[in-house]
Amino acid sequence: SIVNCQTSAGSERVGFFDSGIGGISVAREFLKLRPGADIFYIADWDYCPYGDKDHNIVLERAHTLTRKLLEKDCKLIVVACNTATAVAIDSLRATYNVQFVGMEPAVKPAALHSKTGVIGIIATANTFHGRLFRETSARFAANANIIPAVGEGFVELVENGELNTTKAHEVVAKVVEPL
Repeated sequence: SIVNCQTSAGSERVGFFDSGIGGISVAREFLKLRPGADIFYIADWDYCPYGDKDHNIVLERAHTLTRKLLEKDCKLIVVACNTATAVAIDSLRATYNVQFVGMEPAVKPAALHSKTGVIGIIATANTFHGRLFRETSARFAANANIIPAVGEGFVELVENGELNTTKAHEVVAKVVEPL
C-alpha cells in the first residue's frame, strides 16, 4: 500500500519505493534537502526481499509500483532499493516520462576512503550482477581489490525489527567475518 508520509499543499510530489522499509532512510534524507516535499512511499512487503528474486519479477514490480506512484501524480520517483535500481532503472527511464533517481552501490566512497585498497561490499546478488555495480566499480575502484559478499538475511532482520539481537549479530557475523 502507498503511505503518504508528508503532505504540503502545492509542494512537489515525490514517490519512493523499496521492497520493504529500508528505503525510508532514503526518504528521510531527501526530506532534509526538500522539507516541503509531498512524499509517497511504497514498501512492497508481498515481494520482500527483492535480492533473491528473478529479474523479471523485480522488473515487473518496479513497473507496477511506478505506475501506482504516477497515479498519485509524482513528478520524481526514487527507486530506494539497490536491487530494483540494478534490475529496473534503465527500463523505467525508457518507459515513463518522469525523472527517476536510483541507488548506486557505495563503491565510490569506499574507494575514496580505503587506506589499503581492499574494499568489502555487502549487497544482494542481483545488485552485484547489475550494470551500475560494474560501471561504478570500473570508474571509481579500478585499482582496488573489491571483495563482494551477499548479505543474505539482512533485509529480513530489518523488516522484522531484529536489529540488535543475538540472531542479528550471528547473521551479520556470518557475512562480515570472512571479509
